[in-house]
Amino acid sequence: MNVTDREFALELDKNDPLAHFKSQFVVTDPEMCYLDGNSLGRIPKATITAVNDFMVEWGAEVVTGWSHWVDEAQPTGDLLGEAALGAGPGQVLVCDTTSVNFYQLCLAAIHARPGRKTIITDAANFPTDRYILDGIAKQFGLNLVIIDNEDPAIATHERITTQVLAPYLNDDVTLVTLEIIQYRSGARTDIKAITEQVRAIGGLVVWDASHAVGAIELNLDANGVDLCVGCTYKYGNSGPGSPAWLYVSKRVQKELQVPIQGWFAQDAQFEMGPVFERAQNIRGFQIASPSLVGIRCVQSAFSMIKAAGIDAIAHKAAVGTQMMIDLYDAWLAPLGIELNTSRDAKERGGHISLVHPDAAQICLALREISNVIPDYRTPNSIRLAISPLPTSYIEVWDGFARMRDLVASGQYKTVKEGGSRVT
Repeated sequence: MNVTDREFALELDKNDPLAHFKSQFVVTDPEMCYLDGNSLGRIPKATITAVNDFMVEWGAEVVTGWSHWVDEAQPTGDLLGEAALGAGPGQVLVCDTTSVNFYQLCLAAIHARPGRKTIITDAANFPTDRYILDGIAKQFGLNLVIIDNEDPAIATHERITTQVLAPYLNDDVTLVTLEIIQYRSGARTDIKAITEQVRAIGGLVVWDASHAVGAIELNLDANGVDLCVGCTYKYGNSGPGSPAWLYVSKRVQKELQVPIQGWFAQDAQFEMGPVFERAQNIRGFQIASPSLVGIRCVQSAFSMIKAAGIDAIAHKAAVGTQMMIDLYDAWLAPLGIELNTSRDAKERGGHISLVHPDAAQICLALREISNVIPDYRTPNSIRLAISPLPTSYIEVWDGFARMRDLVASGQYKTVKEGGSRVT
């Protein structure tokens, strides 16, 4: 059976051990092909129950609830770590935002290497990370080195390897920070090799797993990672603005001091003492009161990921993105669309990137005409994802077939750009 036969996708769904999870999500339009789970995941039905239950809990318990709410960021972190990160207990917190956690851990890493002045990232890194690093560099008089790998048309130019990184490393480097899955191209970085490479010259690596967590296996403990951050609302399906997470290996917890000394990080928190004395465990990296509603969303979503198994999830992501690439070769390459993601499953995550001069207009038309939800990234990238739990193979197949017809007919040119500033 050929991948261009619709029965090919139906057969994959028939044999998919994760297929039953889709029924556990809210799907209001069964005809929609939702291929944007890399940006915002669908809502699990269990989350609605969890949030409603918490409203009752809050109403009944009021302030006395804090007796068990106060430390909920930690067991939720353990759940997330076990389900999706390959992280043992006591190393993950679910708290704050990715940006805040990124700032906290980057500055902690920099201050742990006094005398060193160079921090390294890449031009293809997510904007928030680059902007925060720029601010840190200006504030502390550091040298920010940005590897010039930003060529949206060629995926290999975006992927950072040990060979690409090596010329930039020396004994002045304090911090290297990269995405595990590059947000635009979908390129996947070898976290073990680069962590060891930077450690060998005395630096630390802060990984951003926002576009990886919940789609691929990360094995942070086994890969020797020291520091990592990520969100929960993409493949994690925990909801818009849901709390992020941070991972700090037990190897370095006592060594690092975060810059924002919040009272939740205080060792004897409720003594309200005059002097900050940081807790020596993972709580020493928490700033303030956790978002309990958000945490309950994370609990329900990552319990589902744990039940599914991250290895099975990663396998479906690899199969699904391979089907996308095969359909691209058959249908979209002849239409002048270019592939911007590696054909090697070990070098990509749960989404692929396609490049076309009219990408913005095509993305808008897919939504308005074809009932397909992708997303657009400047200047010319169409991102399409398989979120392994809520997305079926036939949903992917139908989405690509509709995209083929839309572009081949030129109908996409009838829509006008504009409206929302969100792409």
